[in-house]
Amino acid sequence: MNNKKITDMEKDWIVLSDASAVANEACELIKQAANKAINTNGIFRIVLAGGTTPGHIYQLLTKEDYDWTQWEFYLGDERCLPIASPERNSQMANETLLNHIKVPAENIYFIPAELGAEAAAKQYAETIESKMPFDMVLLGMGEDGHTASLFPGHIHTKGELTHAVYHSPKPPSDRVSLSASSLSNSIEVLIIVTGSGKSESVNAWKNNKDLPIAQISALKKLTIILDEAASSKN
Repeated sequence: MNNKKITDMEKDWIVLSDASAVANEACELIKQAANKAINTNGIFRIVLAGGTTPGHIYQLLTKEDYDWTQWEFYLGDERCLPIASPERNSQMANETLLNHIKVPAENIYFIPAELGAEAAAKQYAETIESKMPFDMVLLGMGEDGHTASLFPGHIHTKGELTHAVYHSPKPPSDRVSLSASSLSNSIEVLIIVTGSGKSESVNAWKNNKDLPIAQISALKKLTIILDEAASSKN
């Protein structure tokens, strides 16, 4: 495996060979963050992302022997669809992780997006307000530089913990997303980016283009893990 690590003043960029290597590295970093948080505070609060590679990470986590009562799970965004819709991030989290571990139901904090974007955003803001800072936020990035459901060109009210999102460029149109400030209100933030279709936005991000992903920071540690395809300038 041809691995290389690039560090600048604000971010750690880790480039690995492929999506499988990215998932394995992300799993290790999550485990390290969990151990640190649990040893310090007795609880680990993680915000989950949707997507294929996060799903692989969650499958890896199911193999770990943790006291899952010490973990709390949140979502970075959700689609306004019926609860049982397979397109919801909550369903993906259930199928790849939560249904396979012994975590109490009261430790799972899903976004009630079935209520509609406005009502769900308001309710979830009330849920997370007392839970921050998170210990870890896991994020991906789309080909257009979006993260969670924060899309280029969308304007949101500053100071909000969550946003009601309308007119998403990808269906469904209505969504709920944690704000950039909420996503950044975490001890650690881990961003995973895989696939050649992301490389153009990765380069734009590195060149300080105003993309949603560029609005994300962390309280202590921001790590971006890419595969070689996503990091390529070609």
